[in-house]
Amino acid sequence: MRAVLAALILLWLALPALAVNPDEMLKDPALEARARTISEGLRCLVCQNESIDDSDADLAHEIRVLVRQRLTAGDTDDQVRQFLVDRYGEFVLLKPVLAPHTLVLWLAAPTLLILGGIVIFVAVRRRRGAPELAMAPTVDEQAVLQSLEENGGGAESGLNPQGHERLTKH
Repeated sequence: MRAVLAALILLWLALPALAVNPDEMLKDPALEARARTISEGLRCLVCQNESIDDSDADLAHEIRVLVRQRLTAGDTDDQVRQFLVDRYGEFVLLKPVLAPHTLVLWLAAPTLLILGGIVIFVAVRRRRGAPELAMAPTVDEQAVLQSLEENGGGAESGLNPQGHERLTKH
């Protein structure tokens, strides 16, 4: 039973490797290697976080075939990528290019991380420098404390903290 389960898990893990169908592959190994290299950097527009090599979506299949057609037509790797960007937009690239129009994309995450760190740093410093919640006793409270200390303190002393008088029982 364990052997069957292990075989099924291995088969399941190998499924992404089967995304490129044998009928899509080029006969020339050098062109096929170039196609695979290009495909690894292209996003499946359906799955969005997989390369087209790892995706079984129909659109990924069409893009893989298109890459191979462009390579067999004599395009360079950069020309194939540019053709796909022109057709599908820069979103087709798994790794976005660093350009003026993508600076926000590249700088947003580090900027937010730094700002969050500054906010946490300032909050911790303020909390450390904040006065204690317990305040110093007022002059009246100090007088009561002093008289408690002098008379032996506690409830047995009979002092009324409000008026400093002895409590009497009736």
